[in-house]
Amino acid sequence: MISVLLADDENLIRSALAAMLSLEDDLDVVAEASRGDDAVAKALAFRPDVAVLDLQMPELDGVEVAARLAKELPSCRCIIVTSHARPGYLKRALSVGAKGFLPKTATGSTLAEVIRKVVDGGRYVDPDLAAEAISAGDSPLTPREADVLEAAADGAAIEEVARRVSLAAGTTRNYLSSAIAKLGAGNRYEATQLARQFGWI
Repeated sequence: MISVLLADDENLIRSALAAMLSLEDDLDVVAEASRGDDAVAKALAFRPDVAVLDLQMPELDGVEVAARLAKELPSCRCIIVTSHARPGYLKRALSVGAKGFLPKTATGSTLAEVIRKVVDGGRYVDPDLAAEAISAGDSPLTPREADVLEAAADGAAIEEVARRVSLAAGTTRNYLSSAIAKLGAGNRYEATQLARQFGWI
């Protein structure tokens, strides 16, 4: 029997996934979580074979949960499901060791097959998402530029952004200017939107 943890902040979707997976003879949903930090705690408590993680959750996102579990519970394979299939997210997920990445439009039987595949040591990436990731290319931003741009996403003043990223205001302004120029944006709001569209922040 394969034990599964489901983590999704949308109760209806999580309940539907649990109901679909319960129809499979070899799958057992042992725990559910609605937040990323709770997903980590429940994974460590129940030690499931597989964690099916929503990409966007409160506290920690699915990729952050996968990264934590790779360190703290390496026996648990992580699968990311998302309705925000942006290329950068796929690359981030794979870089932290996620074994599966598929859209929420996938069928229950597809998810069940992916769970079995990753437990057997395989990997699954939705073909359409993989093609999009390849065509989008790599982020032009350095990790520090991406951090600063993300910290500035809510429109905070430069001094506040600088405090968030532990840099001087002038250095922060330079990183923002560089990120805006690299993305061909008119301002930081546009740069943030573009970077998010490609999943680079």
